[in-house]
Order: sequence, then C-alpha cells, then structure tokens
Amino acid sequence: MSEPLAISSDEETQQVTAIICHTLRPEREQGYEEWLHGITTAAHKFKGHLGVNVIRPWDHVYPEYVAIVKFDQYSNLKTWMESDIRQEWIARLQPLIEKPEAIQTLTGLETWFTLPNKLQVPPPHYKIVLVTWLGVFLTLPIQNHLLAPLLSEFPTLLEQLISTGFSVVLLTYLIMPHLTQLFCKWLYPFP
Repeated sequence: MSEPLAISSDEETQQVTAIICHTLRPEREQGYEEWLHGITTAAHKFKGHLGVNVIRPWDHVYPEYVAIVKFDQYSNLKTWMESDIRQEWIARLQPLIEKPEAIQTLTGLETWFTLPNKLQVPPPHYKIVLVTWLGVFLTLPIQNHLLAPLLSEFPTLLEQLISTGFSVVLLTYLIMPHLTQLFCKWLYPFP
C-alpha cells in the first residue's frame, strides 16, 4: 500500500501539493499511462482539485514517474487520498509498479523551491527565508514603478490589496523561479 500522508502544516486554507513517485516494472509503461489517465480523471472530480502535472522518465534505465497533485487545501487533498475511489485505483496500480508509491507533501513556501527533475527534500527554512526575502526586495521597486502612479487615488485598503496581489503573482511566476535556478547549488548542495 502507500506510505502515510505526511504534512508539515495543519492550516485548512493553504494550498497543498502532493508529489507521488511510482517506479514501474519493466515494459509496463503503456498500462501505467492508461492507469494514470484514469486516476487523473477521477481526481479531477474531487472538491478543491487544482490539477496534476506528470514528469515522465527520461530513459528506461530508471522508470520513475512523478505525479504532482495540487489541491486548494489539506482537507480536500486528504479526502482524495483516503477515498475509496483512490484506493481502488491504487489496487489496480500494484501489478504495474516495483515498490509502494512514495508520497511527499508540500504546503507552504517550499513549493516555490521545487525544481523540475530535482525532487528532493526542500531546502532548510533559513535558506527559503533568505531567498524569499531577496525576492520580495526585488518586487518592491517593480511594484512602486508600475503600480504606485496608477493606484495613488485608490483607497489605502484597495491599494494594498492590489499591490500585494501583484507582488504574489510576480513572485510566483517570474521572480522565484529565476531565483531558485540562480541559487540552485546553494539551495540544493547535494546531487
């Protein structure tokens, strides 16, 4: 069966990401792809499901598939993970895999620090804090240059709402991916 679902936070309103690894038996790729399509379709029907990304193996020497499953909050992920429907799909999976699935769950800023093809333990919290601090520092001049003139007539609360939303989008989609790549060797010193 699967390992217990580990979680680093019990906040109910925080997006959560589960990284699930499957090592396939030889020549089971086609069956696994069919299974993957079926379980992904089933997961999509659950409340709070935000999507699944799949990283396929680069070669057949080590045939590990990685599914990155996102839900809007932990309770919805837990409902999916413990559901009878998922358990039925996991039972169908057993003839296709060599060992039980491995599950890692991320709930906070560490999701900014998950690199493609570098599925490992997130960096220490102090490194996450320092790189995030740098990221926020870099957003402020951009935000002040672009938004300050446009929002000067808005009420303070609305101005803060728009500014913080802009900062989060900028951090998530532009700044943090580049900083994570730039500081990759410091964040992940071991291969």
